[in-house]
Amino acid sequence: MRAVGITRFGGPEVLEVVELEDEAPAPGQVRVQVAAATVNPTDTVLRAGWRAAAYEGVPPPYVAGMELAGEVETVGLGVSWQVGDHVVAIAVPRPGVRGAQAERVVVPAASLAPLPKGASFEEGATLPMNGLTARLALDAVALSPGGVLAVTGAAGAVGGYVIELAKLEGLRVLADASEKDAELVRRLGADVVVPRGEGAATAMRAACPEGVDAVVDAALMNTAILPAVRDGGALVALRGFQGESERDIAVHLVLVAEHATSSRALEDLSKLAGKGRLTLRVARTFPPEQAAEAHRLLEAGGTRGRLVITF
Repeated sequence: MRAVGITRFGGPEVLEVVELEDEAPAPGQVRVQVAAATVNPTDTVLRAGWRAAAYEGVPPPYVAGMELAGEVETVGLGVSWQVGDHVVAIAVPRPGVRGAQAERVVVPAASLAPLPKGASFEEGATLPMNGLTARLALDAVALSPGGVLAVTGAAGAVGGYVIELAKLEGLRVLADASEKDAELVRRLGADVVVPRGEGAATAMRAACPEGVDAVVDAALMNTAILPAVRDGGALVALRGFQGESERDIAVHLVLVAEHATSSRALEDLSKLAGKGRLTLRVARTFPPEQAAEAHRLLEAGGTRGRLVITF
């Protein structure tokens, strides 16, 4: 079977289409015939070699990718999924374990959810990792209806899901955006949109003088966004937090890979997407032979929605 292989660590040019042997699902696992798999920042991190120490002694090629959509092809013992079911899934690539960017991928049955009603495979693939990250972020701060949430990186995939889920829970949302993305962020549901960048925290504090209850920092602003948060509030960090907190602001680190078997949460997200409550955004699709171009575009910044590799 074909897969997008990382043949060595480095720039996008190290990506190649490789032929790999199929893996058989063990009890409790499912093999999915992949129709679409997204490209996320975590994939560029793996490709660039930031986790090279973990792969020492493990021969390439390595297969990246953390979310996919496709059709159940084979099931292991004790699995309730049926061959032919249309699903979305989270995959967690690690040494010796392939990620989502392959024609067939084996994942735990608890990492699957039904494809959202009415969605294409390309659209469905954009939901699992980013949608679950947004869900975990909101769960971490557990704001009550009427609470005030700030979102940085609001026009991105995670930020967009955070806004929509927060509005479903009755929260007031302040969000950052560039001028060209401001209308998109408003359509997603933000109550107040401020210019992104260094002045975002000041602008948010002007719009909410008492300070927001919590911020989901999808833009990785770290300490620069803390002035927007009230004393004793909270910040959710999605890829670590650089610096020191202040004023008793709690910092919550969300690592979606630790929750990859949250099938109930994935199913709830799929239902919301099927009802049009969550917006599935595909920026562009690529065949596996053009995976390097997808990585280049993602690293250049400014992508709205997800870049998707189709098989």
